[in-house]
Amino acid sequence: MAEDREENMGSSSSDSLKLYEAQFFGFTPQTCMMRMNSAFQDCLYEMLVVVESVFVRKLSQGKDQPEELCIKTRECTQKLLQFLQERFLKLSGRMEALLVNSVLSVPENVLLPEDDSHRKYPESKEQLLKLEASIAELQKSYEAEVCAKQALLAELTEQKETQEQLDEVLQWIDELRLSCRKEGMGNIRDSFQNMIETVNQLQGEMAKIQKKSKSLDEV
Repeated sequence: MAEDREENMGSSSSDSLKLYEAQFFGFTPQTCMMRMNSAFQDCLYEMLVVVESVFVRKLSQGKDQPEELCIKTRECTQKLLQFLQERFLKLSGRMEALLVNSVLSVPENVLLPEDDSHRKYPESKEQLLKLEASIAELQKSYEAEVCAKQALLAELTEQKETQEQLDEVLQWIDELRLSCRKEGMGNIRDSFQNMIETVNQLQGEMAKIQKKSKSLDEV
């Protein structure tokens, strides 16, 4: 904003508009003068209407107001209005110059509150671009670290589930071993071997039964 102000001060059109002053005060000197002119015109019209009515009433001496007197008074009022407007325009030009140059003019060393950061951190555009690039790289690195952290957390959760399943299997084996000892079944490996042989025999018998069942169905 401060740089924009310097550019604006260099151009005549922007300088005549007083853009920085408009930001600082909330209005332009031209707007201020326009409102003053409007207020003066309103007051002048109201005052001349009252003065005209008083003159007509005094000149008619309480009688009916002659049409010629009203017309003549209106012409005089219009001439007076034109004269006062011309005088006020000259005065308003001087007032506007005084306001623009002395009253509503912001010195170059005065900054808007939102432009104070330019004074505290007077970095160039190149430095600002480098800072923005560094911030973008840091943002990418941060996002990559977040993704890696999420992947590690997912892997850790999976490992915990696997560990819980393994603990359940080990607990089951311990319970089975304890049960075998209580029943006097001896070595648990031999028991597993016998169990496997029994299962194989059962599978063989089931196959024979299924064959016989098919042959009976065909008959």
